[in-house]
Parts: sequence; C-alpha cells; structure tokens
Amino acid sequence: MHSCLILGSGRSGTSLAAGSLAKAGYFMGERFYRPRWSNPKGFFEDVEVNAVNEAILEPVTPWTPPRFRPRRLYRWVKRAIAPSHPGHGERWLARLPLGVTLTASPEVEARIRALVSRAPFCFKDPRFCYTLPVWQPWLGDTRFVCVFRDPTVSAASMRRELQTVPKLAGLKLTYADCLEIWRLMYTHILETHSRQGHWLFLSYEQMLAGSGLERLATFLDVTPDRAFPDPALRRTLPDETMPAAVRAVYTQLCRRAGSL
Repeated sequence: MHSCLILGSGRSGTSLAAGSLAKAGYFMGERFYRPRWSNPKGFFEDVEVNAVNEAILEPVTPWTPPRFRPRRLYRWVKRAIAPSHPGHGERWLARLPLGVTLTASPEVEARIRALVSRAPFCFKDPRFCYTLPVWQPWLGDTRFVCVFRDPTVSAASMRRELQTVPKLAGLKLTYADCLEIWRLMYTHILETHSRQGHWLFLSYEQMLAGSGLERLATFLDVTPDRAFPDPALRRTLPDETMPAAVRAVYTQLCRRAGSL
C-alpha cells in the first residue's frame, strides 16, 4: 500500500478518486469539508492540508482587502481593487505561472512533517498542483495520482461554484479565467512535477468506466471502493470550442492516461 497525493484542478474528478480510496485504509485527515450540491458525496479534503497549502501560496498571490473593513466598504473595495484575485481559502482558484519559487516557514514545514508522519496517507487538494515542490522533501516514496477532465467541463463547473457559493461571490472570474487556471495547474504538473517520482494519469471518464479504478488499485496496491463512482453526478457536457493552448495541455494529459 503506497501513500499518495491526488492532484488536479478543481472540478476535475479528484474528489471521485479520493472518495474511491476513502475506505482503503489511508489517513486522509481529521476534518473534512462538508459535502454540498456540487459534491454531494463529499470533497475528501482535509482542513489542515488546505490551510498548509494556503499558507505556502499566500506570499505569491495578490493582496486582498483586510476582513475588518465594514461590510459594504469591503465589498466595494474587493470589487474595485481585486475582482479576480482569490483571497484566503480561495487559492484553489489562483493563477500561478511557471517559474515562481515557493517556500515555507519553519512552522509550516513542521505542519507538513506532522501530516506525512501518519502514513499510509492519501491527501487531495487542487493547490498541490502548485505547492508540491514544498512538500517533496518529506514525501519519500509517495506516489502521485493526476486526475483530469475535459477543461471546458471543469471551467464551466468552476463558474457554477463562483455563482452559487456565497464565499466565492466576490470573485469575478470569467470562463476564460477558469480555463487559464486549469491550463496553469496541469502545466505545472506536466512540465515540472511529473519529472520525478511515480505518477499515474487518469481521466474522469476512465474513473467512471471502471478502468481507472483498476489502474488505481494496481498503482497503489489497494482495494478501491468500486461502488463509489456515480455516473448520475456527471451533469455538465463538454464544449466543442477550446483555446489552442488549453487543447495542447489536454492532449498531453490524454496521452499520459492512454486515452488517445
């Protein structure tokens, strides 16, 4: 049984992979976020893992107005100054270009060591697409599972989250912005992270069809929950139009997953 991290942009099927492993015997954290309409079976993301990744990303993401401002003034300032910049807890929607150096304080490093000491572990967070290099020194022989989905579906689903989750209502991200988030996250994986370690690339469709679960079982030497995937939760259809740069990344991912 191998410890693992599950990587992929938000709304791309990472919760499906994590949920399939939830009964396999992994430590996945002590406090999960509650399910909601977009993920009725749960997100399988630990509050502490997300908080650590937020702390790593905070120095390299734009400033947002402080929370102590009066509500009306704060809302106005956020719209006027940082309409598309994610703040605290929102950095799974960050856009981080290649080449940005991430570091961690000794306190954050201690929190990472405490989490990975609970092996075998399985942690899932879209922010790992950016923060993995900071975790790497303490991961040992941890394996990596990259889950992806048609980027037009993921981007449309991100937009729905922005429109329906009150905490995200202040973010003014367009559909094109969401496609760029998707592109950047997977570009970090393809161009930087996957050059070392053991990686498995899986598409959302492979996970639903069952072949993905078989590959996951072999790769991690575990028994996934084959009853967990639910095709009824596939509620968004792909868009035929896709920017060339996004399509190029998607094609690479499909090749890695053997779905081309």
